[in-house]
Amino acid sequence: MNKFKKIFLVFILFAALLNFSVIFSGALDISAQSGILICADSGSVIWSKNETEPLPMASTTKIMTSLLALEHMEACGNKEIEITEEMVRVEGTSMGLRAGNIVNLEALVQGMLLCSGNDAANAAAIAVGGDVNNFIDLMNEKAKMIGMENTKFSTPSGLDKDNHHSTAKDMAILGAYAMENENFLKITSQKSMPVKFLSPNKTVRLKNHNKLLRLYDGCIGVKTGFTKLAGRCLVSCAEKNGVRLICVTLNAPNDWDDHMSLYNFGFENTVLKKFCDVGFKISVPLKNSSEGNLECECNSEFSAVFKKGDELKITRQVEIPDVLELPIERGQILGKVVYYLDGKIVGKNDILSSREVKKIKVKKYGFFYGIADFFRKLLGGK
Repeated sequence: MNKFKKIFLVFILFAALLNFSVIFSGALDISAQSGILICADSGSVIWSKNETEPLPMASTTKIMTSLLALEHMEACGNKEIEITEEMVRVEGTSMGLRAGNIVNLEALVQGMLLCSGNDAANAAAIAVGGDVNNFIDLMNEKAKMIGMENTKFSTPSGLDKDNHHSTAKDMAILGAYAMENENFLKITSQKSMPVKFLSPNKTVRLKNHNKLLRLYDGCIGVKTGFTKLAGRCLVSCAEKNGVRLICVTLNAPNDWDDHMSLYNFGFENTVLKKFCDVGFKISVPLKNSSEGNLECECNSEFSAVFKKGDELKITRQVEIPDVLELPIERGQILGKVVYYLDGKIVGKNDILSSREVKKIKVKKYGFFYGIADFFRKLLGGK
């Protein structure tokens, strides 16, 4: 997915979550103190409970740490990292790193997402950010960029520290965003995975702590978390028949059961709708041109998931200038067909130029222009 599409996805997801309407409130017996279930692409909220309450989120924090590490890897390469004492000086779960080991950045991401290694998170933070504090700044900047309004990251691992907190709503935004990254999805969806150490030269198999991958058919991620303060936290993703849902529970004693119940409920109460504009054409006048109108066309489609009933409220609007400025390239985006739900954009298809139209050069006349033109040509100009 290119950068523009990804930013657009974040925009529609954030806009939808800002003005959600909760349906079927109280219909489910969920153990979580806070939780939410959303459609991953449209952001439609299917169920929620105290979804904006700030709470510690434990190792689900590593979704952000892993995502930043992967984005750094995709931009700068899968660099080798020599593990230092500082990197492994952290309590809690571990992928087994020792000072002097050499691993690549992808192995650290695997260690974070599979066995929730705090050592892997700390090492990735230092390798990417230069030091932990700089990396935490990157985490908070990214959170703000994707629309996480009530989140404060204070550690790359999720250990309780300095009011480190988020909300179920914010973690759903993060979960949906992260699952658009193909490398992230490839790792978080695995029940176990071989992870290679470069020095010493060995391969270890790490098992994913996310038991929902084994318990629920269709689960494809994301991340577990637990501390005494936060309780059991879980961000998960499941997909069936083209419908992708994101579920978040914070401080949930029965999180596996909570997520399975919510997914069963969610898949029963959502619908996948296709918005196809392939073959759509529109003729638009050209400014200062003797060629008349330009035929513009649309050859794209998209699909989005909604809670049942919302798909009937979708409105369609063609947005293109009344007159087109020259020059125009073949395939140039000139407008769009936009689909709205309750005044908010749920998606669009681009309207393109069917051909090239060059700008006509108007020849100027007159005594002074003729003199200027003579000297311009004399000096080698055109």
